[in-house]
Amino acid sequence: MFRPLTAAATALATLFGAATALAAEVNVYTTRQPELIQPIFDAFTAESGIKVNVLYAEKGLIERMKAEGDRSPADLYMTADVSNVKAATDAGLTQPHGNATVGDIVPAELRDEAGHWFALTTRARVAYVSKERVAEGEVTTFEDLADPKWKGRICTRPGSHSYNLALISAVIAHHGEEAAKTWVEGLRDNLARKPQGNDRAQVKAVWAGECDIAIGNTYYMGQMLADPEQVPWAESVRVVFPTFEGGGAHVNISGAALTRSAPNKAEAEKLIDFLLSPAAQELYAGLNHEYPVRAGVPASELVQSWGSFTPDTIGLTKIGSLRGEALRIVEETQFDLGPNS
Repeated sequence: MFRPLTAAATALATLFGAATALAAEVNVYTTRQPELIQPIFDAFTAESGIKVNVLYAEKGLIERMKAEGDRSPADLYMTADVSNVKAATDAGLTQPHGNATVGDIVPAELRDEAGHWFALTTRARVAYVSKERVAEGEVTTFEDLADPKWKGRICTRPGSHSYNLALISAVIAHHGEEAAKTWVEGLRDNLARKPQGNDRAQVKAVWAGECDIAIGNTYYMGQMLADPEQVPWAESVRVVFPTFEGGGAHVNISGAALTRSAPNKAEAEKLIDFLLSPAAQELYAGLNHEYPVRAGVPASELVQSWGSFTPDTIGLTKIGSLRGEALRIVEETQFDLGPNS
């Protein structure tokens, strides 16, 4: 386990073992929960003999790497949401990876053009709709969610959350900032309550009859089905993949970036190769109820049971660059105050 940062380089060497051992190690900073990634690292160590040291934190890792500077022991930064990997890159904390195969495996829209970050898996942002109160085919596009016919029938977490900011950024990318603001106002007016809670809380609200449509990420369906208390929530809804008019379904990523300091760069690049291998892609995506980025690697049977979709092709670099505009729209429309604000 990692301990808090110390000032001395000798102390850093102590944290990660003797210098002679570092060549067989790689250090990962991650916001992903340990139980979701440790099996992957165990498999990598078994195959390569390289030990993986993991520092997990829900937030604050970018600030930590900034404070550590060139003394940072981090080799690889793994996180969810394009805004996080892009923020690390924008802060000068990453470097281009040296893996030519990444460009062959990861679609262009799911990686940084200069090679600073890339997707490991994808997830779709979908509508969880009531099986009882929303007819088949009644929800088809994201644009339609702002139609007054849904007034008082939609639940979502706060618009200022990164998942919704990415969605709003995608609306801006498709239709421009002014149209996106109008869309956010319409969605706000259709909310059944003030935005609150996480994505599963929105599905629970559908189950409880508070709303008929919940906006959430696909993998939460897998998490709910694994929890006996939440199974009824999951069974009360079906997954719908709305598309953008003239586009596809909105997706986001879990991704990785090679850090600027990377004391174990060669080992980190070996880990990158492993994470994109067919076996690791299947295992990682299956553990997280997400979609592999490598072509030819199937999603789990459970994930496939939710239906198929065509991903939007607007690059996530562009979506990540629009985060500031999306946040401004959320604030200007007072979205997080709820309907009638």
